Amino acid sequence: MKSSNYDKFPVIKAQLNECITGWDTIAQEILAAASTVQGKPVIAIECYPGVNTSEIRNGLLDTIKQAHIIDTATAFKSEEEINKMVYPYVTDDPVFGYITPLALKDFFDAEKVARLISAIESSPNNLVLVIGAGASLIAEQPALLIYADMPRWEIQLRFRKQAVPNLGVSNNSASFSYLYKRAFFVDWRVCDRQKKALKNKIDFWLDTTKADEPKLATAAAINQALASAVQQPFRVVPFFDPGPWGGQWLKEEFDLDRSEKNFAWGFDCVPEENSLLIQFKNDVFELPSINLVFDHPQELLGEKVYRAFGDEFPIRFDFLDTMQGGNLSLQVHPLMEYIREKFGMGYTQDESYYFLEAADDAFVYLGLKENIVPEKMIAGLESAQAGNGPFEAEQYVEKWPIKKHDHILIPAGTVHCSGANSVVLEISATPYIFTFKLWDWGRMGLDGKPRPISIAHGKNVIQWQRTTEWTKENLVNKFEPITEGDGWREERTGLSTTSFIETRRHWFTKTVQHNTHGVVNVLNLIEGREAIVESPLNAFEPFIIHYAETFIVPAAVGAYTITPHGESSGKQCATIKASVRTNNLKNYRIN
Repeated sequence: MKSSNYDKFPVIKAQLNECITGWDTIAQEILAAASTVQGKPVIAIECYPGVNTSEIRNGLLDTIKQAHIIDTATAFKSEEEINKMVYPYVTDDPVFGYITPLALKDFFDAEKVARLISAIESSPNNLVLVIGAGASLIAEQPALLIYADMPRWEIQLRFRKQAVPNLGVSNNSASFSYLYKRAFFVDWRVCDRQKKALKNKIDFWLDTTKADEPKLATAAAINQALASAVQQPFRVVPFFDPGPWGGQWLKEEFDLDRSEKNFAWGFDCVPEENSLLIQFKNDVFELPSINLVFDHPQELLGEKVYRAFGDEFPIRFDFLDTMQGGNLSLQVHPLMEYIREKFGMGYTQDESYYFLEAADDAFVYLGLKENIVPEKMIAGLESAQAGNGPFEAEQYVEKWPIKKHDHILIPAGTVHCSGANSVVLEISATPYIFTFKLWDWGRMGLDGKPRPISIAHGKNVIQWQRTTEWTKENLVNKFEPITEGDGWREERTGLSTTSFIETRRHWFTKTVQHNTHGVVNVLNLIEGREAIVESPLNAFEPFIIHYAETFIVPAAVGAYTITPHGESSGKQCATIKASVRTNNLKNYRIN
């Protein structure tokens, strides 16, 4: 195998060199900015959940010794009140909750807030620092507003280490699944709303993603970098995670940590959880990639997509690696009506499996056998879950052999499972936690505990008419030639009538013309070692992509080309491109 050329740390270049590092230097910058303010300056450091506020406080106090420090946590409601308030959205379900409408101010006790505001006004100190979630609610008109942000993936890693709690409580020791569920349905929703309300008021952004390596950048510099990003192709920072069924392909192909037992998932384009890396002259600043969606939704997504989805990125690309591993769980995704009613989500997870690699014995479970009895299948699943022997999947679910470059469609409600010894590029709508596991082959999770099974939900959404013949006709390798030219050809690789995602594949040995037509494009180089993305009008710098890298072309880009490059020059390459089918958005008015 050739050495990996997959870029695990893609960057977006900043034009303004306004980033500093280290607590002492950051404190000096804050003091310098505060010195220009008449009267007693109040500085608010608003913190996203997962940020270590103690690190910020201790880091700044080494230099800013005379400041009056106010911790916003002292103004929260009691933990009992907060837990009662969020319970309807967290629920007792082990996996799923309901999207909360709460705001950050709902977590605060009005009397406690009033006392803190009074303390600020009466403080004898020359400088007041208000630090924590809700700092902007307590210091409503600060001399400086600094936002300490945190990517969701890093928050999850901190949850696993029991290093951080949920918003407003001290539940670090809770299980990872609970901490994540509560963050997904409550904390992140609440704090994203506050972040968006503040975006035009922020003076500095603070990056504490890497402990004890703080970085401070001006809002002007970050804003410029994000504005530039939506005018060019770019990549988010991928992350990888082991799993009970994980394989070895990602580890070898992308040169990942060899000490890990496996890697099951590779999240190559999930802007809600991925990071962006902003390359300054001497430093790299990390921030959540969802900020780009919040700040420039129309340029990124396109006007029609934005009207349907608001500032959410609706397309997800990720890898599922079972090479030398095991089967995924047998599963099904909720229907549109079900996900709205039960979980408060505006759209559901229609998806597809594009097979990047497949061993000779690779397969996928997809759809049901003909003439099965639904009640018998559900009884078999429930009996297996109760420990009464394994569920005989092949009695009920159709099993299809697959090979490299096959493409399998999986509209919501379809029973499915990718088998061992393959690598899937999963292309799906973004509500990514809404998988109803029906059977997990009797195995334990990596934590040694059973993984949650959701038969009670799953049986309500299984589409029993999707049996062998229907599946073959509608979901397996629905390739359709579209057009071709000198050195290239284009084909549709399948389109479910219920999905808003359209996928097209281009095979090419020469330059291919593309155009976003005002709709965001997400692509992956599925064949070939290297290609180059260029603007016919030189509107952006040439952008080199490598095998299996996912990249985003914002709607605002318009025309662009892709050409084999480097070692692949003159050789056959291929991309798969997903975009939003804007004539199928009537059911996706989520905002």
